[in-house]
Amino acid sequence: AVGDLSSSSSSSSPELHVLAVDDSFVDRKVIERLLRISACKVTTVESGTRALQYLGLDGDKGSSGLKDLKLNLIVTDYSMPGLTGYDLLKKIKESSAFREIPVVIMSSENIQPRIEQCMTEGAEDFLLKPVKLADVKRLKELIMRGPKSFLQNDIDSSSSPSSSSSSHDVSSLDDDTPSSKRMKLESRIHDCA
Repeated sequence: AVGDLSSSSSSSSPELHVLAVDDSFVDRKVIERLLRISACKVTTVESGTRALQYLGLDGDKGSSGLKDLKLNLIVTDYSMPGLTGYDLLKKIKESSAFREIPVVIMSSENIQPRIEQCMTEGAEDFLLKPVKLADVKRLKELIMRGPKSFLQNDIDSSSSPSSSSSSHDVSSLDDDTPSSKRMKLESRIHDCA
């Protein structure tokens, strides 16, 4: 018996499986709840090192028997003690077994160079905490459409030369506005100031 790893395998509508990595218990519970509300199977771990162990990428021969592990998405905090979310992202993207799985980085800090560094290294998206249900809905859509397509469409439509940056008001965005859209609008307003 493998336990939770094989808990639900409905053939009519396969459940999306998300690995959520965060050192904060509260943040782990928030992302877990939002993902479960969105009908995802969620596995949570409290560190980048634990995530590597779960994925069998820690070099331990005993944990490498997870070749049939089915994950659709990995969501990780950026700032964690030891192995950061950025380090975890790099290790996942170096792995032949897991490099195609979308990785989303979360952070409470909107630091543009950090965001760009993660996106360059292969992150699918970068979410500002607190993560909202709208963010999770976008992530689920991202999984359904396939890597890079959803984010690219969002960037293309929001960065067209014809759109006026000054017409966007971040204060008018409600709690359901995805954090990636809030970040883009905030950075445009900052650039115009």
